[in-house]
Order: sequence, then C-alpha cells, then structure tokens
Amino acid sequence: MNPSGLEALIEALRCLPGIGPKSAQRMAYHLLQRDRGGARKLGDAILHALQAVRHCQRCNTFTESDLCERCASPRRDSSLLCVVETPVDMNMMEQTQSYQGLYYVLMGRLSPLDGIGPRELGLDRVLARALDGLVTEVILATNYTNEGEATAHYLTAMLRPKGVRVSRIARGVPVGGELEYVDSGTLAQALRERKPFSEG
Repeated sequence: MNPSGLEALIEALRCLPGIGPKSAQRMAYHLLQRDRGGARKLGDAILHALQAVRHCQRCNTFTESDLCERCASPRRDSSLLCVVETPVDMNMMEQTQSYQGLYYVLMGRLSPLDGIGPRELGLDRVLARALDGLVTEVILATNYTNEGEATAHYLTAMLRPKGVRVSRIARGVPVGGELEYVDSGTLAQALRERKPFSEG
C-alpha cells in the first residue's frame, strides 16, 4: 500500500540531517497548515536545484556552470590548492578572508566502515588537479576527526612522492572539531600557521 501524501512528506523530510520522526512531523504539519506557499516554494527550489546544480569540473563543489565562480576567477592564486571535505568547509575558509588560492572539495572523507575509500572520494582527481603544472602547494584542510586525519595522511602519502609540497592547517581548530562550527578568527589563525604535514 502506498503511503498517504502526509506520510510521504514526513518520510521525505526525515532524509535531512538531524531530523528525526517528530521534527519531520512538525515540519510537515507546519508546511501544510500554516505555510502552503512556503511549501510550494521549497518544492520548486528543490526541483530547480536538482535540475540545475552540478559539480564544478575543476574543484568539485556545487555550481550551475562548468566552472564555479572561484575557479573561473583570474584573481585567485592558482599555485595554492586547498583540499576540504565539504562545500560548507570551503565557505568557512572563505570567511576568514585569509586565503586567495583555489580549492578541491572531496564531498566527504575516507571512512572504510561506511564503505568510503579512495575510489569513492575520487582521490585520483585530486592528484590530477595537484599535478596540473600550476599548483606548488596543497593545503590539507580536512577536519581534525579520525576520518579527516586518515584522509590527510592518505593524501600526503599520495602527493609527496610526486614532489608536491603538502601542508596541513594548524591545530587552532580543536581536535575532534569540524570546520563548519569553528569561528572564522580561529580558522584564519590555523590557516596562517599551517605547516608541513608529517605522518608521525
């Protein structure tokens, strides 16, 4: 038996991170009872995004063009490549106003328990990007979580033998913390104090 429209809406809202059954139910009732116009606008925006948004061919972030705004800008320093886990992390780096290089967005991190390995993250694309002849330094700005650290170690082991200079943002970012929740002043300091990444 197919679920009712209300049940289907509640179930669909549960796919959002941090939204449990009760929160999804409250949202569904709110949209249907108090904000049908907002619900229609939300639905239209989701459909448009699904049709129009794709990955940037150079940095892998979300964009509606072949190249995102940053990759297309002639004002960015193409010798610096900062590797981050998510577009949110990239936005946090931008808010520091301390970095004018380019990015590569992994769209995740190594997590063998979840079935996410180097192939799933497309780490071969990171290598190709770092060896484009323009990049002189790769800055690893993965989170200081176990998975983020493992990702940084793997990338270092992959890039260093190719002669690429690899650095890691300093630990001004708290251990176990995620860039999304760090204030921009702390992140700016961590970026300024980056140092070569050692595997020891």
